[in-house]
Amino acid sequence: MKETLHRWLVELGLSTNIAHSIEPLAILVSLFILTLFTAWIAQKFLAPLIAAAVHKSSIQWDDILAGHGFFTQLVRLLPIATLYVLIDLTFAPESRLAEFIRRLALVLFVTTGLAILKAAFKTVLGLYNTTELSKEKPIRGYIDAAIIILYIIAGVLIISVVTGKSPWGILSLLGGLTVVLLLVFKDTILGFVASLEIHAYDMVRIGDWIEMPKFGADGDVVDISIHTVKVQNWDKTITSIPTYAMVSDSFKNWRGMAESGGRRIKRSIFIDMNSITFCTDEMLDRFSRYELIKEYLEEKKSEIEAYNQGKDTDTAVLVNGRRQTNVGVFRAYIKAYLRSHPEIHQNMTFLVRHLSPTSQGLPIEIYIFSRDTVWANYEGIQADIFDHILAVVPEFELRTFQYPSGVDLGRTLGV
Repeated sequence: MKETLHRWLVELGLSTNIAHSIEPLAILVSLFILTLFTAWIAQKFLAPLIAAAVHKSSIQWDDILAGHGFFTQLVRLLPIATLYVLIDLTFAPESRLAEFIRRLALVLFVTTGLAILKAAFKTVLGLYNTTELSKEKPIRGYIDAAIIILYIIAGVLIISVVTGKSPWGILSLLGGLTVVLLLVFKDTILGFVASLEIHAYDMVRIGDWIEMPKFGADGDVVDISIHTVKVQNWDKTITSIPTYAMVSDSFKNWRGMAESGGRRIKRSIFIDMNSITFCTDEMLDRFSRYELIKEYLEEKKSEIEAYNQGKDTDTAVLVNGRRQTNVGVFRAYIKAYLRSHPEIHQNMTFLVRHLSPTSQGLPIEIYIFSRDTVWANYEGIQADIFDHILAVVPEFELRTFQYPSGVDLGRTLGV
């Protein structure tokens, strides 16, 4: 090719000396033009041909490969290969310019090969994420680690090509810089180890609802990578948590609640203790008309009468013997109401209990589980339950406690 170009320059009317002097530049320009022409052919004909084949294919993986630019990078190998082949055909083996272009082509080979392998790893991740197993065992951290290793290998190869040194010699040099490398890649190493522990102990999965107040995170996990765990909070903001913080710090995972099929309702109402009293016969007659506790009152009445008669108790005095209280009947009513509620899980912890009296009154705590664990539905169930309970408190001649408001003070003063 070199002789052909020299002959062509002489035929143009140039002298032999001038043709010989501009020959390297002409070769370089020709090489550049041929490489550009090959790249144009690849982009104009080869790339559309591959895209059409991918579009017609019924398999999924080739579409994901195309989405990550795998075939685009693959097509770019053709002009690079053309450049590398033409070097030996156009330059003398001992030419410094040829050596420079050869090394440049090798660097382009390495960078393009890195892009191809990266796209392949991303495709593997994309295909894996379409499976049900990906929700329980995400591999994003492993893929990120593999890509980082690819970058390191590519960096070593590029340095080897540019300097002309053996890759093993460069690796031995890097081994001597271990301390520096540990400092530079500290977060990456910590994140990788943490991601292994997260996956091994199944600490968190994509889709889990977690709370981590230290980082202001309260929402669903949307991504787990080697460096960060991304949480979409309920206000739709995104919080990024360092992966190693999921191991070194504490957080709350609500997955157990979702898998159990029940979500806890734990709330108290405060009864004014001045309204608590023994039940009179008139009160018990009225309460017995309430369907939910009618049977309970009959059984309790028989039980108390048998007890008092057995003890020969003087029931004319209120404090003697056993008697029912309005707060006790009210508590029995709450139990019966919740037992009959279709949205309450009857096989999980079920408590309606007194807590220690406080300056705000007597707390009656309801500790139950709803069947529906979806947040919006759960809140609706909880609100409906307490709407009803608060509304029936006066029916048992009880009062709820609340601090006096301006209206209450106005009534007291007759305003």
